[in-house]
Amino acid sequence: MTVHADYRLSQLDELEGESIHIFREVAAEFEKPVLMFSGGKDSIVMMRLAEKAFFPAKIPFPVLQIDTGYDFPEVLSCRDSWVSRLGVRLIVASVEEAIAKGVVVDDGKTSRNRMQTGTLLHAIEEHGFTALFGGGRRDEEKARAKERVYSHRDDFGQWDPKNQRPELWSLYNGRIHAGEHMRIFPLSNWTELDIWHYLGQEQVEIPSIYCAHRRRVFERDGMLLSESEHNPLRPGETVEERTVRFRTVGDLTLTGCVESDADTIPAIIDEISIARLTERGATRGDDRFSEAAMEDRKREGYF
Repeated sequence: MTVHADYRLSQLDELEGESIHIFREVAAEFEKPVLMFSGGKDSIVMMRLAEKAFFPAKIPFPVLQIDTGYDFPEVLSCRDSWVSRLGVRLIVASVEEAIAKGVVVDDGKTSRNRMQTGTLLHAIEEHGFTALFGGGRRDEEKARAKERVYSHRDDFGQWDPKNQRPELWSLYNGRIHAGEHMRIFPLSNWTELDIWHYLGQEQVEIPSIYCAHRRRVFERDGMLLSESEHNPLRPGETVEERTVRFRTVGDLTLTGCVESDADTIPAIIDEISIARLTERGATRGDDRFSEAAMEDRKREGYF
């Protein structure tokens, strides 16, 4: 008589398997996919999953970054290191160039982060992308939780939450018409804690600013922002040096850091385990404008 061992996958193995399945499905189904890669933790996990999904072959699609011009140097350095190691083609869509070409309008009030939307939609049209992998997770923000793995966008790049397709039994409907595209979220069922456990398991390169370090910062609207030429001080603001780390990375003029002594991934995991706020709610200025700020941006074409 044959005795079969009780074989069970760990939670991380199940998440990894689901995400790899999504990458392979999209690569087989869509003509011109692209992976959004900022160099942040979620996009690094996506790159690692894509690397595994197609190994030993190279990743069969390019990666795309929307460059605000205000990105953290440590993040850009990590981005370039990953691109070089994997030998993938990097496409950079610059907000600065989009302003110069009149693709987006700099009115002096709108943040570079919000101008990413027009820059992204122009890049999609210019390159003819039909599917874009994004690192959105459902635990990040209320609007993220409304979206499914395959997120249909119309020929204006807009998302209508009332017009989403069912995804029963992990079956995805990727049918699109000319001019439309899909946003794909392989990390939909991951949490911030899952991301960090996976990064610790895989022992891959991440930007150093995710770990605690000394930095010159100032307080604005309840957040600690980095001292920078792009971040001129307002009356009453003063700079001081503190031990901080970043939970999320983006436009440095809007992305705050948190005071922390967590300088290793295990320490970061311990810290996140007791955190009461999501990383976007705690440290992203653009998401604080209103309860519906993220959803409004997603309807316009943002990730």
